[in-house]
This record gives sequence, structure tokens and C-alpha cells, in this order.
Amino acid sequence: MSVQKRPVIGISVGDLNGIGIELIIKTFSDSRITEFCTPVVFGNNKVLNFYRKLMPEANINYNSTKDLSKINPKQLNIFTVWEEDVDIQPGQMNETGGQYGVKSLQAAVKALKEQSIDALVTAPLNKFTMQSSEFNFTGHTPYLKDAFKADEVLMLMVAENMKVALLTEHVAIGEVAKNISKEQIIKKINLLKSSLKKDFGLTRPRIAVLGLNPHAGDEGLVGREEKDIIRPAVTESKKNDAVVMGPYSADAFFARGNHEKFDAVLAMYHDQGLIPFKSLALGEGTNFTAGIAGIRTSPDHGTAFDIAGKNLADESSFRAAIFAAIEIYNTRSGIAEMRRNPLRKISAQVVANAVDEKIEE
Repeated sequence: MSVQKRPVIGISVGDLNGIGIELIIKTFSDSRITEFCTPVVFGNNKVLNFYRKLMPEANINYNSTKDLSKINPKQLNIFTVWEEDVDIQPGQMNETGGQYGVKSLQAAVKALKEQSIDALVTAPLNKFTMQSSEFNFTGHTPYLKDAFKADEVLMLMVAENMKVALLTEHVAIGEVAKNISKEQIIKKINLLKSSLKKDFGLTRPRIAVLGLNPHAGDEGLVGREEKDIIRPAVTESKKNDAVVMGPYSADAFFARGNHEKFDAVLAMYHDQGLIPFKSLALGEGTNFTAGIAGIRTSPDHGTAFDIAGKNLADESSFRAAIFAAIEIYNTRSGIAEMRRNPLRKISAQVVANAVDEKIEE
């Protein structure tokens, strides 16, 4: 029987003027986390020390290195990305904070692609300050899609009691309908199905698809997207390896607790999925990028400039993102092990029960 490897979790620092580094310090002040992973922060000692002085109660020690082969498995590691002093202004939205956050992200993604780290947790960046002529992306997800040359990616919000995926992400509401097609819905459903199996160990996932319009279009009375696009995509996606149902009216679906009957929900646009997720998720939510070869998670909030540097940031979601990355790594490793060793396959009875489970619309 193989011994489970403790994964190396890379961490990007986010916008230097946001709450990212505070979250890192608070999270790893509890040294017990290093019993589950070896953390590596991509940044600079001086930046960490700047925020540590603002948090006198923080009890954190770290190992500094420029060589990922020389990290200490028993404590927090700082991988030096830049040497120069940086002007840090907590709470201020400026180019410096964003661009050094991007430097951290790029170094961490490079390490993830080279498999020097096993997973990546990203602290929040600001979509305005991260922009430059060299970095023209609307967020982490499109950047990771480009970096890994992925055909398709999926923003998947994960909590203990629900998972919500987005068909469209950071798209203006007036443009959402233009970005919805049968082909795109089928792609996202297939990607969600694959991720639920590979990353979360579900044998026959149950997926609900939401409609776009109020009351899921009322049979075309308040919009035809459901009849002409979404329902045909759902019908085509119904295969033996997954249960796919919908389109459901978004308000009634969550109000009646139907999200608890499914393994994941595919929402048509950002707020349709994120508002109920952040309202109903038990525990702290995590953002997971499905569809790339590497593992990437993040907390489900932004840079919070209004409280940055004030020692007010709550690290719960960031800590949840760390453990989500560990769990997904362990799940992927376990599935790979099962494929190598057929004797460790899931029992036929468990699979049969999943296949036979009926979900009422």
C-alpha cells in the first residue's frame, strides 16, 4: 500500500495592497497545517515582514529560498520572486500593488506547469490594477486557460453542501445572452462532468442546469433561450455516465433547496450562480478552476482594500481553499492509483446505487 504524499501547495500573494498577505500570515500562524501540506509562498521576505509587523499576535516562522528543491517540508516557505524594495500602501488601489501581484502569480503558475508544486492557491488580485500591456486578462481563470493552453475552462464554486459552475463569468449582463449557445453549454456540462469525476471522485454525477430568463422562459413567453438553446443542450448531454436535468427556474430552484439534490449546478451567468452560492453555502466557499492540467483554488472574495492593513481580514475562505487544493490533489492521486491497481476500484454496489438513484424534476 502506497504512502500518501504530502502535497506542495504554491501560494500567490495577490495584490500587495490588498488582504492577501494578511490571509497567508493568519492561515499559517497555525503550524498544524504543515502536517497536511508543504506551503510555498511566491513573493518576497520584505513584503511578508511588512504585514507581520502590523499583526503583532501572529506567530509565524518561515524558510526563505530561491530553489524549490530546497524547501522545508515542516514550515512555511518563501520563494523569492523579486529582490527589490516595493512601496506597499495597504488599502490603496495602484499599479505597483497589482503588478507585483501578477509577478507572484506568473512565477507560481510557471512552477505549477513544471510540476515543482502540486497545486496552487491564489490570493485575490484586483481586475483593474492587474491590467498591463503584458498582462491583459480579466481574471485568474482566463489567464490560467491561456497559460495551460486549455481548450475550455470552468469556474466552479465549491462548498460542503453545494457546487455551482458558471457558463459565462465576468461578462456584462447585456452581453450574457449573446454568449450562450448550445455548443458552449454542452462543452461546459462535459467539463463539469469530467471534473466531478476526476477532482471530486463522483462516479455518476448529478448536474442541474439553470435557465436564463425568469421562470425559465415560461415556454417562450419571456424568452426563447430555454426552448431553443438550453433544453436541447441538456437533452444532448444526457448520457449514461451522468444525470443532467433542466433548465430550472433559478429562483425557485434554490428557494426549494433543490441544489442539495444535485452534485453541481450550472448557472448561466455570474450573479445567478454566485449570489445563491454565497448566501447558502455551508462553511467557506472556494473557487476552483476546472479544465486545466494543474490544480488551482482561491478564496471566494476579493482584495478588500477597505480593510487591508487593519488586521481585520477573515482567513476562513483562504484556509478552505488550501484544504480544497489538498483534497483535490489527494482525489486525483487516489484515482490514478486505482487505475494502476484494479483491486482498489470502488465497489460495484456503490456504482449501482449511484446509477439507480432517481431525481425528480
